Amino acid sequence: MTKDAIERAVKKATGELEGVEYEEIRYEGYAPGGVAVIVDCLTDNPNRTFGDVRGCFTKTKSKIGTPGSVSHMFDHCAIFSFTGGDEEAVLEALMEADVDVTDIEQEDGRITVFAPNTDYAKAKQALLDAFGEIDFEVDEIQFLPQNTTPVEGDDAAMFEKLLNMLNELDDVQNVFHSAELPEENA
Repeated sequence: MTKDAIERAVKKATGELEGVEYEEIRYEGYAPGGVAVIVDCLTDNPNRTFGDVRGCFTKTKSKIGTPGSVSHMFDHCAIFSFTGGDEEAVLEALMEADVDVTDIEQEDGRITVFAPNTDYAKAKQALLDAFGEIDFEVDEIQFLPQNTTPVEGDDAAMFEKLLNMLNELDDVQNVFHSAELPEENA
């Protein structure tokens, strides 16, 4: 490796390299057992990232698909979870702010709110306005599967291998899936 190549690699790693642009890329496909998988990446080299993600799919007997091939099987939701006991007051505050609440769950002194991802900021602000400072346990946008797929035996082991391989890639930001794993693997 030349001295220039080493210096370029160091500058890239420290963020000193000018002109480096990152882009968000989403890959979709099917894991062993027919599990739908969405992989969100942030990369400065889409060709490298595609090769890395495709390699993970190939080595685990999975199939990478075209954009939209599995995302239609997920709901893109804003999710907020916090300590609270008055589900009615939360619903009222969100409805007054014109938030299209998908679902509210109350369990063990925690309230979890599900809303469309497009209402994330409006929902969060409505909660803060109504209840003051809230310590959110969950405050994020996720893909939630509309249906889960039970995975067992060899498929479960191969699926976990896929997840581990994807999570080891630097460019992978999030992996969403529809797998329902046995209790000892969950």
